[in-house]
Amino acid sequence: MEYQYHQLKNGIRLVHKYVKTNVAHCGLIINAGSRDETKNENGIAHFIEHCIFKGTSLRKSYHILNRLDSVGGDLNAYTTKEETAIYASFLIEYYPRTLELLADIVFNSTFPAKELEKEKEVVIEEINSYKDSPSELIFDEFEHQVFVNHPIGEMILGSPANVRKFKPDHLLSFIKHNYNTNEMVICSVGNIDFTRLVKLVERYFNEFETNTRINQRIPFSTYQPASFIKNKKTFQSHCLIGNIAYPMKDDRKTALTLLNNLLGGPASNTRLSIALREKKGLSYNVESNYTPYSDTGLLCIYFGTDNNTYNKAVQTVLKELEKLRTVKLGTYQLHSVKKQICGQIAIAYESNLNEMLSIGKSYLIYNKVDTIEQVCAKIKAITAEELIEIANQVFDPAQLSFLTYKSK
Repeated sequence: MEYQYHQLKNGIRLVHKYVKTNVAHCGLIINAGSRDETKNENGIAHFIEHCIFKGTSLRKSYHILNRLDSVGGDLNAYTTKEETAIYASFLIEYYPRTLELLADIVFNSTFPAKELEKEKEVVIEEINSYKDSPSELIFDEFEHQVFVNHPIGEMILGSPANVRKFKPDHLLSFIKHNYNTNEMVICSVGNIDFTRLVKLVERYFNEFETNTRINQRIPFSTYQPASFIKNKKTFQSHCLIGNIAYPMKDDRKTALTLLNNLLGGPASNTRLSIALREKKGLSYNVESNYTPYSDTGLLCIYFGTDNNTYNKAVQTVLKELEKLRTVKLGTYQLHSVKKQICGQIAIAYESNLNEMLSIGKSYLIYNKVDTIEQVCAKIKAITAEELIEIANQVFDPAQLSFLTYKSK
C-alpha cells in the first residue's frame, strides 16, 4: 500500500503507511531546530526537547512518562539543526492514547520551573559527556568552523552558561515563534484504518490555532575554507576534511548521496575503508557523511589515526578524492554502487520506526514521500558523468576545510 495523506484545518499534515503488525509507530516532526535560535537562545531547542516531558496543563512529569511506559510503549525525542521530533512505539490498540499524549506535550507543556532546574543539570552533564568524546565533539567544532558566525554552526546542545539562564517564558516564547502548525507533520506506520486515524488526529490536533512562521531563517552564503590544528590530550589524532555541499531540494542531492556512500558510507567496502583500514592499517574508524540543510549542506570525512601516521592518512584521503575527480566509474562499478545503496535503503525501511521518521521528514520538506521504488529509480538514472562533475565541485582541493585534534 502506498502512503496516505491528510491535512488539518490548522495546517498540520498527516502521512500514514498501513502495515499489518501488532506494533505501531507514530510521531510529530516539527520544522524547528537549533538554527532557529538567536545567539542568546543557543541550546534552547534541545532543552525544550528534554523539558517537554516535564509537565503540561493536564499532567505532571510522572504521568507523562507513565502514560505509555505502563502499557509497554516507548516515548522518545530528538533535536537536529532544523527539526524536532517527538515519537512513540506502542501496541496498536493504544493509538488514541499515544496521539492524545503527543498533542498534550507539544501544545500544552507548562515547563514547571522546579523541573527545569533539575533538567538543566542533566543537560549540562550531557554537554560534558559530549566534550569527553573527541570523535563526536570534532564534528560540532568543524561545523562551527565551516558555518562561522551563523546559527547552523552553533552546537545543538548549547553551552552550560546558556542552559542555566533558561526560564519557562524563554521556552514558551521559542515554541510560539517556531512551532508552526503549517510546518508540522504527524507520521504513522501501523495497523490502523486511515479513516479512523484521520478521525483520531482531528480529535486531538484540530483544536489548536493556526500558527505560521514569522521569523525566516538566515541563509548561509559566506563559506571560506579554513584549516585548524588543536592539541588535545587524546590517544589518537582525529581529523575532519570537508566542504559545503548541496541543500535539501537541489537536484544533485541524490547523486551526491550515492557518491558519499561510495566514498565512506556504512559498508566495509567503501573506498576510504579499503584505502585507510584494509590496505594500510592506518585507521580503525573512517567514514564520510553528507548532511543537507534547507539552504546549504556539508560533506565531511572523518578518521582517527596515530600521530605518526597522520600525514600518511591525510594524503591517502586526498588521493581517493582525486580519483573521484579524475577517474570516471566504469559501467560495472556504477551498477554495483547503485545496487549497494538501494539495498541499504530497503534494509533501513525494514524497520517500521525508521520508515515512520523518514516519511515524516520527507513529507515535511517536500510535501510528498517517494516509495523505495521511486528513490531507486532516481538512483539508477545517475550517470558516471554526473558523479565526476559533482566530485570536482564538492572535492575541489582549494575549497576543502580541515580540522585536526592532534594528540599530545
